[in-house]
Amino acid sequence: MTSIDLNADLGEGFGRWRLTDDERLLSVVTSANVACGFHAGDAATMRRVCELAAARGVRIGAQVSYRDLAGFGRRAMDVPPAELAAEVAYQIGALEVFARAAGARVAYVKPHGALYNRVVRDEEQAGAVVDGVLLADATLPVLGLPGSRLLDLAGKAGLPVVTEAFADRAYTDEGTLVPRDREGAVITDPASVVARSVDLARSGEVETHAGRRIGVRARSLCLHGDTPGAVDLARRVRDGLEASGVRVEAFA
Repeated sequence: MTSIDLNADLGEGFGRWRLTDDERLLSVVTSANVACGFHAGDAATMRRVCELAAARGVRIGAQVSYRDLAGFGRRAMDVPPAELAAEVAYQIGALEVFARAAGARVAYVKPHGALYNRVVRDEEQAGAVVDGVLLADATLPVLGLPGSRLLDLAGKAGLPVVTEAFADRAYTDEGTLVPRDREGAVITDPASVVARSVDLARSGEVETHAGRRIGVRARSLCLHGDTPGAVDLARRVRDGLEASGVRVEAFA
């Protein structure tokens, strides 16, 4: 039977502000990308999400980012490699404290936002992320886009690599994500998102923004937790996958 992991970005709040419905999303997903305080999240939020995830058997992932609370980690930044490596390790270490306190561990690492997109092609920044992961824990899997420099360098460094796909994001013909500022970059129709999820899981292919079909073989499927109706959409995706014979289970 075909199987796939469902991951979502969680803990994306700060102080009294909350963006994601963490508790309800954790009843659907199998892996939680927890914000580590640089693009969103704070100590209390990280602790709460780790406790909720551990109680439900959901794997805890460190979602590392550029230091950019004001821009939600989605602004392009130029950070010296040594500084970025240290900041990646710092974020993983902070989350590990709360994961352990909840009786779990950080199970993988995934970059967020501008950093995620940057390390698809940027050798230097991708290498810095890998160095940061190695500094924190040389056994941690790295979750990222198939064919990215990040996964290539992580694999060469001996880190486990896990590919992911996005059911609600448009793809270019080159297999990268269409930038969010372009029309049609985010797919909002629930039926389309469910159909694309099943197609990705069963065929390993997706239709691009230009109408071509390309291969996108992924072990994990990302569901964005900050979109309107995110919980209901996530539930529909999971129900659609299971109805089509796809087993939903964590990769880590």
